[in-house]
Amino acid sequence: MKKLFVAIVLALGLHASAYAGFMEGASAYNAGNYALALKEIGPLARSGHADAQHLLGLMYYMGRGVARDYEQAFSWHYKAARQGKADAQYVVGAMYYTGNSVPQDQRHAVTWFRKAAEQGHGAAQHALGLMYRYQQAGMPLDKVLAYMLWNLAAASGNRNAAEQRAAIGRQMTPEQIDEAQSLSRTWKPGRPLPTASRTGGDRDGASSVAAP
Repeated sequence: MKKLFVAIVLALGLHASAYAGFMEGASAYNAGNYALALKEIGPLARSGHADAQHLLGLMYYMGRGVARDYEQAFSWHYKAARQGKADAQYVVGAMYYTGNSVPQDQRHAVTWFRKAAEQGHGAAQHALGLMYRYQQAGMPLDKVLAYMLWNLAAASGNRNAAEQRAAIGRQMTPEQIDEAQSLSRTWKPGRPLPTASRTGGDRDGASSVAAP
């Protein structure tokens, strides 16, 4: 029992140390002290700290404190994305969408945008909405889901999403808007997003709603 207690204490101590190191590194990054940020963030990222991996990926992407290297940026973001870091999932989706340092693959982009969007990531929700609106990456036209996603993104402060929502709303029926608003109200972060609506698809309305 004593050994178990010691192990728990050590684990908590390491976690607290990692948190303190990350916060110091993030503060240094925000202050423009990229050398100190790299010193603090680098070891944490290599040890598997998702937030540190994401920040290190940003440093490589922006060329801050390190030489700009999009392959390294993708690699670190991908590591963080696989651990569930929504910001990193969005970046991975964007890099797949544009083919930046990886083969362009819009279906992979959709996968990662959806993972981030389902955590409530506004930019990812906006991007996924654009794909439904303009039938990108093999996605079906679904104005209701586009409106819903832009509604959610606008609620988190995404101005582009608010503008897109207003524009598409002028092309929708009251029934479609009601459905989009209902989907927005009932969805919660952490739950799967619907993949189809009742009224927002093709003119014949032949679509269905995903199970909640």
